[in-house]
Amino acid sequence: MNLAERPVLVFWETTRACHLSCIHCRASAVTDPLPGELTTREGFRLIDSVTAFGEPYPTLIVTGGDPLRRGDVFPLLEHAREAGVRTALSPAVTDLLTDDALRMAKEAGVSSISISLDGSHAGMHDKIRRRPGTFAKTVAAIRRAGELGLNVQVNTAVMKLNMMDMAEIFRVVRELGVKVWEVFFVVRVGRGAGVRDLSAGDCESVCNFLYDASRYGVLLRTVEAPFIRRVARLRAEDYWQDESYLRLRESLLRSQGPPSAPSSLAPRGTLDGDGIVFVGYDGSVYPGGLLPLEVGNVRKERIADVYRRNETLNRIRERRFLGYCGSCDYRWACGGSRARAYSGSGDPFGSDPACIEVARPARV
Repeated sequence: MNLAERPVLVFWETTRACHLSCIHCRASAVTDPLPGELTTREGFRLIDSVTAFGEPYPTLIVTGGDPLRRGDVFPLLEHAREAGVRTALSPAVTDLLTDDALRMAKEAGVSSISISLDGSHAGMHDKIRRRPGTFAKTVAAIRRAGELGLNVQVNTAVMKLNMMDMAEIFRVVRELGVKVWEVFFVVRVGRGAGVRDLSAGDCESVCNFLYDASRYGVLLRTVEAPFIRRVARLRAEDYWQDESYLRLRESLLRSQGPPSAPSSLAPRGTLDGDGIVFVGYDGSVYPGGLLPLEVGNVRKERIADVYRRNETLNRIRERRFLGYCGSCDYRWACGGSRARAYSGSGDPFGSDPACIEVARPARV
């Protein structure tokens, strides 16, 4: 797929309303819907405009907030199915995520459902989600979705708080029979601005652990950690010998035994604005959900035109970056997190401070 012509994924933040108030929430989700949400008719129009990219159409990720807070979410999903647009649903785990909701999602043709799990036990997960009982509901929802025949993806947001729990979270993922694990490296935006961040060394340790975890038959992806592709290439040569990584690796081997499969990490992936584009609740378009830099609005122009013509997005795709990210040998495979560069310096074309290569004293 030519990523200059069409993205792999179009994210649509259908609402910012959510009954949870997670400590790392990118959207700073609120209890009630905000004024200005795209209407049902505008939602249909957005879905239809995704077909303007041409085939193969990008997958539309229906997210929030909590998309189940919209009374029209299932008609929207059904409209996408009729238009030939593949969809995935990313609901919050609340009382709205019932068996009926899961069945209706399957009947509406969603290709997968992503459910967040941020701790291997209630003490950790519920602390991050700020709602007692959420861990038990999450495990039950993952199991039920699988029983109904839905493809389940588990999302985990990694931060300093749960970093050393990652091996145990992976154990739970495998015990639940989940085949896709996506790990989000928290960027300090929204409520996430108050979360204790990972250092560059921490990120390197987690990436090395994730490389190991990717060898157990689970498809593993990361968000805002494109430098994992550099790590994957380097691991052919040597191990990262940091204490945190070695502890995570020991925990992984203790619970899972030695790996028996090749790594499921892709040699190249997407980047905000390069294979990904994000539509906010009010139609504003951004390179990604964690990069709050508006590049257009679907109420005024087609999403395909924004993606293909916007100078910021084209510059990202051409890797015209500043500092170390602009000259790194891995810039085409990696490119650094544009969201984290923007969060750290206000410049989306700057270097990613979470990369160990950028963080070395001579390269700051």
